[in-house]
This record gives sequence, C-alpha cells and structure tokens, in this order.
Amino acid sequence: MANSIKPDAIRQHALTGGLFALLAAVGFSAKAILVKLAYVDRVDAITLLALRMAFSVPVFLAVAVWTKFHKSPTALTRHDWFAVLGLGLIGYYLASYLDFLGLQYISAGLERLILYLYPTMVVVLSAWLYRQSIKPRERFALLLSYAGIALVFVHDAGMRGSGMSMGALLVFGSALAYAIYLIGANHTIARIGATRFTAYAMTVASLASMLQFAVTHPLHDLMLSKRVYYLTLAMAVVSTILPAFLISAAMRRIGAGKTALIGAVGPVSTIYLAWVFLGEGVSFTQAIGSMLVLAGVLVISVRRSGR
Repeated sequence: MANSIKPDAIRQHALTGGLFALLAAVGFSAKAILVKLAYVDRVDAITLLALRMAFSVPVFLAVAVWTKFHKSPTALTRHDWFAVLGLGLIGYYLASYLDFLGLQYISAGLERLILYLYPTMVVVLSAWLYRQSIKPRERFALLLSYAGIALVFVHDAGMRGSGMSMGALLVFGSALAYAIYLIGANHTIARIGATRFTAYAMTVASLASMLQFAVTHPLHDLMLSKRVYYLTLAMAVVSTILPAFLISAAMRRIGAGKTALIGAVGPVSTIYLAWVFLGEGVSFTQAIGSMLVLAGVLVISVRRSGR
C-alpha cells in the first residue's frame, strides 16, 4: 500500500509545481496589460512604477524580517550588502523602469517577446565575460530568437509607425539589465538564500522607485483616479508578489528546466490577453515570429537548466 501511495504523492507534487509555474507565467505576462490599461488615464511611467513598488514593498519587508528571525540566516558581509544594493537597482528597479517606459511606444505582445530574450543575452554575456565559446546549438537558438523578433518588429513598425524603435530599444535595455542581474546574482543567492535575496533586492528597488517619484514629481500628482490605484495594486499583487513566490515554489517541485518550459506560456498569454483587453490583433507574421522566439529561447533555457 505504501508503494501505491508514493507515486500518487510524487505525481501530485509535480502537478502542483506545474500549476505554480503556469500561474507565475500568466501573472508576469499580465503586467504589460495592466500598464497599458493604466496609460489610458495619462499617468506617467515613474508614477506607475512608484505606486506598484509602494504596494509591493510591505510584503517583501515582512518576508525579509521573517527570514531573519525564523531561518537563522548567514550574516551578510559588506560585499553581500553591496551586491544586494547593486543587483536590486539593476535587476528590479532599472529593468522595470525601462520596461514601463518602453510600453508607452510598443504593443504588449512585442514587449513580452523582447523581454523573453533575456536567456539568450545571458548566453552571450556569459561567453564574453568567461571567455567561453557559444556552442552551435546555442547559435542556432540565437538565430531563431532574433529572427522572430525581427519579424514581429517589422510587422508592428508598419502598423504603428513612430516611436517603435525607441520603445523596442527601451524594452531590450530592460531585458539586458535583467540578464546582467541574473549573471551577477548567482553567488549572492547561493550564499544568503533566494527568498531572502529577493526580499532585500525588491525592497531596494521599491525604495529607489519611490525616491525617484519624490524627487521628480510634486505630491499632488498622486491625485489619480481609483482605476489607476486598482490597476497598480493588481500589478503589485498579481504581477509582482505572487509570481515571485510561485516561481520559487515551482522550481523546488519540478526543477528549473520544466519551469522554464512552462514559462513559455508567458508571451503567448500576453498576446492573448492583449487581444482580449487591449484589442491588439494577431497576424500570421506575428504568430510565426512568436513561435521562432519561443523555440529559440526554450532550446537555450531548458538546455542550460539541465546542465
């Protein structure tokens, strides 16, 4: 009887991990939709980002305190604190700010596809920093991904006109900032723990976002409609807090490779949500380009996770 229960428990564990990965991917992908909906009220990127972080930071502060008193963590050295500060500013503050700026110019679908290129950037940056050669399989994956982005970009440029290049460049910068963060974060995460590191880094990013708003905006700019506050609260809960913890829970249950595989739902989810809530059409060219991007990134992500 014990032997029959064990496989069921393992299967249930895997199903739960898969569900967590799916919900995280959809939650992350919903951010672009929420930002686009908020821009209808003519609110700027700095204000939106500050509100999103202001709603998020209490949770991450609470997690940081909880890990300190319940997990007997290793004491942070001066190097650890500098790493948390620098990586929090690059990976969560700068990457988010560039992304919010870029969404003023490009479609939600194109934004998610460009952001999804970050694993390819990790490959290229790692090869450059550590003097490693890029394997033929990875070169083919890079070719697929960037050919797909080129297809979608050319299509959207013909439909949308001015501002496309600026928006795509800003979102590409966001993906690059996140790739740099991932490369730099490995050692610190291994030392102090993923949950603790995420809580500290997100707190740094939140404080930076709110400070930027305080320096650049008068206080009365917070006199916004309830709709904007509801949307930014949803960004904080649905697209920031919950996915951050769901992705960690998924990786513990099913591993990084399968989590990355399920994460491919993210760009597809964004395109579908953009069609439903924003009225963004999906052409044959966009579909082909999206499939090329997903194929290339999955080849790299699953291969590297397996290693």
